[in-house]
Amino acid sequence: MIDWTHWHNEPYLIGGLVLAGWLWAVLAGPLRARLIAASNARGTPLPADTPFPRAQAWWFYGSLVVFYLAVGSPLDQIGERFLFSAHMLQHQLLVYPAAILFLLGLPPWMVDAVLAHPGLRGPGRLLTHPLCCATIYTLVISVWHAPTLYDWALQDKLIHVGEHVTFFGAALLYWWPLLSPSRTFPPLGYGAQMLYLVAVLIAMTPVFAYITFSGDILYPTYEYAPRLFPDFTAAADQLLAGVMMKTAGMAVALTAFAVSFYRWFQAGERAEAKK
Repeated sequence: MIDWTHWHNEPYLIGGLVLAGWLWAVLAGPLRARLIAASNARGTPLPADTPFPRAQAWWFYGSLVVFYLAVGSPLDQIGERFLFSAHMLQHQLLVYPAAILFLLGLPPWMVDAVLAHPGLRGPGRLLTHPLCCATIYTLVISVWHAPTLYDWALQDKLIHVGEHVTFFGAALLYWWPLLSPSRTFPPLGYGAQMLYLVAVLIAMTPVFAYITFSGDILYPTYEYAPRLFPDFTAAADQLLAGVMMKTAGMAVALTAFAVSFYRWFQAGERAEAKK
């Protein structure tokens, strides 16, 4: 059964999160002036006395907390051994709040000090192109839900870690055209953001339909797992996971769509007021 007191404290997980937090603190603190100077030299001017980004610190460290809750809490054990819907919740925590907070927590000068390097402009422009971002995100999520790969991840801890890392990385690309912290590779205009969100929702429909409307239990691990709730069958669990995937995706995308529309409307109002 579930050990509700078991939290993952593996060195690669805790060490990775501590390293990310330490690196951000060093870049935002002792190295801030140097990064701002490098960013200014590459065409993204900012005042040399730019203060410590306190707001971004909250976002960034909040992202690390959400990431740990998703993969380090007892939720991981439930999703790995018992419930597909719990595993789906893990993925949604990585794809939505963790990835969103991570991007919100990166100051532009911290990002552009690296991305504005001449040698990275070409690859960066390609990788952050909306079509590339949408394609990578859709393929990563869809391919990992193939029964063979998904069940392999449930049986092999290293593969499972790889699955979660690629989900998070793909999510960062998915949100980049909307939340890019970079002036070198900025976010899309508001109208294009709305089209992008609708396109990704449509692209994700096949994997949602595959999970939700399948007449078979797709993943043997969950088919033969001990039932935590006697009346909650593997078929009901799979249906719930599919519905969670679609409803959460639609809710977040529609919220982002509404924000983009409002900002688009406000920009139009400001332009009219200047005439």
